[in-house]
Amino acid sequence: MLNRRQLLGRAAASLPLLAGTFSSTSLWAGPNGLPRTLIVFLRGAYDANSLLVPYASSFYYESRPNIAIARPDGTSDGAQKLDADWALAPATTESLMPLWQKKQLAFVPFAGSEDVSRSHFETQDNFELGQGVGGSLVYRNGFMNRLAGTLGVQKQPGREALAFTDQLPLIFQGKLAVGNQGLRSVGRAGVDERQANLIRSMYAQTPLSGAVDSGFDTRREVLQEMGEERDMASRNAIGSKGFEAEARRVAKLMRERVALGFIDVGGWDTHANQGAALGGLATRLSELSAGLAAFATEMGPQWQNTTVIVVSEFGRTFRENGNRGTDHGHGTVYWVMGGGLKAGGKVVGPQQQLRADTLFQDRDMPALTDYRAMLAGLWGRQYGLTPAQQAQVFPGLKGSVDLGLV
Repeated sequence: MLNRRQLLGRAAASLPLLAGTFSSTSLWAGPNGLPRTLIVFLRGAYDANSLLVPYASSFYYESRPNIAIARPDGTSDGAQKLDADWALAPATTESLMPLWQKKQLAFVPFAGSEDVSRSHFETQDNFELGQGVGGSLVYRNGFMNRLAGTLGVQKQPGREALAFTDQLPLIFQGKLAVGNQGLRSVGRAGVDERQANLIRSMYAQTPLSGAVDSGFDTRREVLQEMGEERDMASRNAIGSKGFEAEARRVAKLMRERVALGFIDVGGWDTHANQGAALGGLATRLSELSAGLAAFATEMGPQWQNTTVIVVSEFGRTFRENGNRGTDHGHGTVYWVMGGGLKAGGKVVGPQQQLRADTLFQDRDMPALTDYRAMLAGLWGRQYGLTPAQQAQVFPGLKGSVDLGLV
């Protein structure tokens, strides 16, 4: 039997924050609700140069004698050419190259934030808050929550916001009540119906009552919808494990009900034995890309109305270290995916040659495209956000950057 403190602790992971007051709007709504946006956060800072390979740079091969991906040469260990400067890591080509060829995938190199601390926790917090650096941060006020408020997100099919995580991430915390539900183990409930009713009664007639009820209602609906997928899997099981299965579950929810989604994937802090065409990082990139390709397929016709943005808190050092790995860096590469991309099949954004004298602080890929400006420009196109509304989402923004992605 769980005591009151234990019940409250278990409830915390399932509940949205206290709702604020937002007026709804149908300005951006179509017959299937809002355009879909999914942010995929690679926590731990993935090595972007082992995904998007700068094969035209001889300095890349000088800097990475053990972990560089071979130039495009037609072999299984070689990267696959995308343009005159960039190639795709072989571990991801089976999943990502079809999307690239259909112009449903673009890459933004030299991307990142102003944060130069190289601290996972500090940079992740700054990224998710989206308030810029140099000023006083307001916590529990993430930029996806502010976007949801600006768009008038509400509990209606095609207009919801949901974090596909076990705990509500900072990016979705704020005035608007947003739910969260981890999907990796949808069959195991942390709080059963009896315990949920006890928790509801504890909060009854308090200011949190509405948020508690909303949180449990969202959780119950998600688990009910996922039950159908589990039943099908018992006879026609998905062959791959891990992220691919989870990505399919995310797509199932975003097809019909969720407009703004967030999911994070860990395990990218590769200080040692990173590998090259094969190895631990290549395996993770393969699993990630397979999952995202499965997501695109599972979205069906709604894929034309969807944008997926893959980000990481920062990049990694351009040179390999003494342990055949890479250390905390600065600039990185973002992915943008979607069925209706205008700049699909391209590497976009400001770029420069990668040489010793062009590295940031003589160690990292520089960040030439700021993530706040890039997302503001993208959402200006996708949702029609005005400059004033972009500044609501990203306070202190000095101007958006329109890369023509959507």
